[in-house]
Amino acid sequence: MTERPAPARVVPAVARRDLLRLAGATAAGWLVLGATPDRMRLVATLTALPLDDELTKRSMTEAATTRLGGLIAGLRQRGWVEGVNFRFEIRSSFGGPDKLKTAVQELIDLKPDVILTGSTGETAAVLAATKTIPIVFATSNDPVGNGFVESLAHPGGNVTGFTSSTAEMGGKWFQLIKEAVPDMARVGVLFNPASTPRAGRFFLESLEQEAATSGVDVVLAPIGKAAEIDGAISRFSEPPKAAMISLVDSFLVVNRQAIVAATAKYRVPMIYPFHYFMDAGGLMSYGPTLEVRSADYVDLILRGTKAGDLPVQSPRKYELLINRTVARSLGLTIPFTLLARADEIRE
Repeated sequence: MTERPAPARVVPAVARRDLLRLAGATAAGWLVLGATPDRMRLVATLTALPLDDELTKRSMTEAATTRLGGLIAGLRQRGWVEGVNFRFEIRSSFGGPDKLKTAVQELIDLKPDVILTGSTGETAAVLAATKTIPIVFATSNDPVGNGFVESLAHPGGNVTGFTSSTAEMGGKWFQLIKEAVPDMARVGVLFNPASTPRAGRFFLESLEQEAATSGVDVVLAPIGKAAEIDGAISRFSEPPKAAMISLVDSFLVVNRQAIVAATAKYRVPMIYPFHYFMDAGGLMSYGPTLEVRSADYVDLILRGTKAGDLPVQSPRKYELLINRTVARSLGLTIPFTLLARADEIRE
């Protein structure tokens, strides 16, 4: 049905100038991109978080604080305007293997120009479903070991992206939590074998080496359901003195609120790999700054560059965050030498 035109009205001078500026910018954008309104590009993304998760909802409004929001803002800076020359589709894989399979197939059926994935598991699932649609992983801990790319410098195939934590991070997390809890006799390692790299072993070798040097026992705390979180953490509230480490794991990110709440309930110090846990009230975190660089690669792919020709990039910076208020509530006095190295101290 053809819509009837709206009644004519007078446009204020300022508004008219804004409209002309927008029209000029849009026209220039078409010229730069070599695109036309007839060729709407489709950028698809797969997230392990529920669509009603706070991080997912914030992604469309707080560009500086979330990956997806940063992607959209970054594309806008490069001339891609949502609803004008590209369309954005998002699907959630939250809910188990069947949900992941369904979400991947839905994205493939859309025939997108590029698919952005957010975790190692998602990348593996999408790559198994297509060898032609370009894929950009926002984070991956071991893309060569997982068989995603031939090498970091020359990925080949239809996938590229950005690494996050290296295998040595396990030892680094141990060193940091040991400084915060110098009298700990054991360290619990929280992870979901189904969603953490190499079922946890990717980080455990370096962690176990550091623990052995310090005479600290490593106690694995694998969980597979949210209902298991409370019990897994409560085990470390009794003597001998313990602290915990959260591995890089999309399952743990989804359940960050419950994890942080349990550590407070049982007074168990824990270090996390991402600032998302700090935002939920965690004690300390150490990991990559999670710069939103995926817009660079999505832009290049939309302009015709092959994903396999773009080298996989490593994090440019790591950050240490400490919450002194949480430390005090746990009965900890964070050493000045550790506070001095923190990128951010929260109260």
